Amino acid sequence: MKELTIGALQLPTLGMNATRLEFYLKNAQQRGARVMLLGEYVLNHFFKELIKMPKSMVKEQSTKHVELLKSLAIRYDMILIAPIILIKKDGYHKTIAKITAKQVLYYEQQILIPYTHWNEKKFFENPIAPLKDPMTFIVDGFKIMVMSGFEMHFDPFWESVIAKKADLVLLPTSSTFGSHNRWREIIKTKAFLHGCYILRANRLGEFQEDDIKWKFYGDSMLVNPEGEVEMMLEDKESMLIETIEKSLIVEHRKNWGFEKELKAREL
Repeated sequence: MKELTIGALQLPTLGMNATRLEFYLKNAQQRGARVMLLGEYVLNHFFKELIKMPKSMVKEQSTKHVELLKSLAIRYDMILIAPIILIKKDGYHKTIAKITAKQVLYYEQQILIPYTHWNEKKFFENPIAPLKDPMTFIVDGFKIMVMSGFEMHFDPFWESVIAKKADLVLLPTSSTFGSHNRWREIIKTKAFLHGCYILRANRLGEFQEDDIKWKFYGDSMLVNPEGEVEMMLEDKESMLIETIEKSLIVEHRKNWGFEKELKAREL
């Protein structure tokens, strides 16, 4: 049965220096990694910090990081999945880039956080439109789907996981406020119910707002189709490299038969 080695980088917001990324990706290549995931607000500052930054600076930051990742994807023959903010005529757009040696594709986040204390929906200009399937691609026989951390909370995205028969869901996040346990349990449950691996990359770092400190705590992890955590990082800068197995996905789906029971009831 097929295997695929994947990785996640657990980092705070990066400056323009390429040294750290180069160090990690070189190590990942030596360990056979084919796909590498970065967390949210790693290539760009946290959205609340962007308010005080000139748009030209943010645009330059995004452009240079994409150029850097393109060169690293070529050098290390790796697929890089990285949230990145794009500047368009109407303002900021929150996206996830798939960067390979041949091209750069962007998935524009479809549902953004709308809460008073964390209102990405108001800040970004991502369109409000009927939902589409998330970005999906195939690597070495594994079907991989990318969705944002907030989108994970909405069932239509998981219906896409079933419809597309995704083997692996890549989940970049920027979780904070001590939400460790909730995220762990949701990810484990989703992996089990949908018979897929889930790889989460959560950012590190802090943001101070008035008297409140936002602490982004890491906890990046790989969860297998049985809902078991195969590897979890703690709260320090680090890299996760693990190998996933197609046989575990096939066995889980066969044993539990969730998809089979749904198909039997299709009109």
